[in-house]
Amino acid sequence: MSLEDKVGQLFVMHVYGHSATDPDRADIDTNLRELGVRDAAELIARYRLGGIIYFGWAHNTRDPQQIAELSRGIQQAAPAVPVLISVDQEHGVVARVGAPATLLPGAMALGASGSLEHAREAARIAGTELRALGIRQDHAPDADVNVNPANPVIGVRSFGADPDAVAGFVTAQIEGYRSAGIATAAKHFPGHGDTTDDSHTELPHIHHTREEWDRYDAPPFRAAIAAGVDSVMTAHIVVPALDPSGDPATLSHPILTGVLREELGFDGVIATDSLAMRGVRTKYGDNRVAVLALKAGADQLLNPPRPDVAWHAVIDAVRSGELTEDRIDESVLRVLRMKAKVGLLSDDEPTGADLASALPAVGTPAHLAAADRIADATTTLLVNTDGLLPLSPATHPNILVVGADPRSPSGTTGPPTTVLADALDALGFRATALPTGTAPDEAAIEKAVAAALGGQDAVLVTTYNITTHATTRDNTQAANTTLDNTRARAHRATDHPDDTSQATLVAALKATGVPVITLAIRNPYDIAHLPPVDAALASYSWTDVELRAAARVIAGRVAPRGRLPVPVRRADDPAQVLYPIGYGLTY
Repeated sequence: MSLEDKVGQLFVMHVYGHSATDPDRADIDTNLRELGVRDAAELIARYRLGGIIYFGWAHNTRDPQQIAELSRGIQQAAPAVPVLISVDQEHGVVARVGAPATLLPGAMALGASGSLEHAREAARIAGTELRALGIRQDHAPDADVNVNPANPVIGVRSFGADPDAVAGFVTAQIEGYRSAGIATAAKHFPGHGDTTDDSHTELPHIHHTREEWDRYDAPPFRAAIAAGVDSVMTAHIVVPALDPSGDPATLSHPILTGVLREELGFDGVIATDSLAMRGVRTKYGDNRVAVLALKAGADQLLNPPRPDVAWHAVIDAVRSGELTEDRIDESVLRVLRMKAKVGLLSDDEPTGADLASALPAVGTPAHLAAADRIADATTTLLVNTDGLLPLSPATHPNILVVGADPRSPSGTTGPPTTVLADALDALGFRATALPTGTAPDEAAIEKAVAAALGGQDAVLVTTYNITTHATTRDNTQAANTTLDNTRARAHRATDHPDDTSQATLVAALKATGVPVITLAIRNPYDIAHLPPVDAALASYSWTDVELRAAARVIAGRVAPRGRLPVPVRRADDPAQVLYPIGYGLTY
């Protein structure tokens, strides 16, 4: 391989379009503007590309047949070494491939189920369908331990707040994906679970001591390595206890080489998180980030924002002696070993998707039934005053479904209120959907109250990351570097950092005298910010599979079996725990 060939193997890039050679005109224009090429085939040819990652926003994932054809076209465009096609398919709130593929509960929902077998089965199903579509690597599972309720970027993407429990789920998912022939990527090293900043837009700092890092952040990554994880994805975070230089972990030789390689003994592929994220670009220019990542110990360079600049910068660094070709060879060999492990370098195995076998393997009745069965074990019941739940069509036939309607992830057919109303209708109720948004104004609240008083027997309110900015500010000022104080920080909404209107909606509905049930459809901490309600549940996501499961719990078709994988702390006194890890009611 030439130097250019080798460097190309280290890059994993996105490209716009549903086809490798014939994308839509708008996607061609975007590719020319952002990447300097027309389509995936030209991108592969120009940069001798080692990997491509699919995204919905890049129009790569319309439907199974299109995805399979895109994968086949990409491999046909590969000149010698097959391309490793990857995706972020964590399930739950992060899923790039949507229905009719099988959508499964996400990490925190699986953590709530308490079942390692469910986690293993979910990964096997997910991996089987991805492989049928020509995708050989999933950037999952998430190995972060979400000890900070204010975390704006991880949250329900984590299996929970207990390091040992998270380690067990990470191991189970690695085993499940491996059984389906899919390479895995534990992320985000050295641990993104305790931050109030989003590395997509800022450079977060993790203030754990070294002892705290060993106790809380390291166990899932140690378990992943022991389980034979194929790659570890870096985090764009500063961890002074591991490297006092102020460099993000992605660019830190002490963290990637010193800790991950030498201390933890990992010899697989180290992949960067997206190099287009602001967290890795705050200190160095785009012409330096890729070179510094390789010098730190990374092997795969994911999504540089200016691929021509990054690619040429790496080649120039080798020619100038800043990077040796031996160093490049080390990374290339790791990438090739991973490709060989998933069958990409085998002469007797097709590298593209086989359309004849791909489509029947995706969204099978058995897979869909398994997804519902797994989801039935995840819904968590936190409050059930006077045994209101389960509801019966005989005693509470009319149900008003109001509340949050966040942007739908893949696997959601409509606003959560509509999906829940349809599911309750199918269970014998007369349900009415009335979305009021993630920040309902006075008019929306008045409309909901009027609807509740119009002959409704119960109101179901979907809530989404309720919090107050003032509480977060006050507690953050009091926090220091110890984990206990960090864990005591108050909650902060992902989308609405000063939103109290969802709580106002719940209070107004409670004042009607109609029984009020709340369902937290993302982070389970909402109950701490609400007035007393008649019943409260958590679903950990608003994809159809999890909302249908919540409806079955509300109707008593299945008993609630989920248990909190994170503690829920008081909003006015975060040092006190309202509901501990493992809490959950049933009937």
